[in-house]
Amino acid sequence: MATPIRTVTGTHGDPLAEAIELTKRLKLPHIRRALTDLIPTAKAQRWDPAEVVRVLLSEEAAGRDAANLRTRRKRAGFPAGKTFGDWDETASSIPRPTQDSLKMLEWVTRKENLCICGPSGTGKSHFTEALGQAAIEAGMTVAWFTIEDLGALVRRHRADDSWPGRCPG
Repeated sequence: MATPIRTVTGTHGDPLAEAIELTKRLKLPHIRRALTDLIPTAKAQRWDPAEVVRVLLSEEAAGRDAANLRTRRKRAGFPAGKTFGDWDETASSIPRPTQDSLKMLEWVTRKENLCICGPSGTGKSHFTEALGQAAIEAGMTVAWFTIEDLGALVRRHRADDSWPGRCPG
């Protein structure tokens, strides 16, 4: 049996309460949070209805963007949450122009690889994690692997554990 189509009819009670119920049904949590503060302000200041709609939609968009950013960060699996905010550019052995160029992330869009090596404690992990965080902020998807995790992943996905036989040349 087909589900009947629900229609929105005129208000039968408190319009704000009905609007909040509609935001639940339509899964608009950020608008729902803004409604209770915004509507009284909009009434008191006699906002244009289009302005109210614009502000509410902006709240929803900003809320979704923030939620997506949190989700991408969580899925990336970063070990420590390091960013360029706590990176000391002067203490690194990576030349400043190289750091600045890598931070632009153009190498990622060109699908180039990056390999950073050096002695323990020189900031390799911090710098690469900060690059990953910057990539996420730029809307990219990132996955963090330790060398051990990456090796295990490769071993798990080899069909018959004969890597040399599959490598051309």
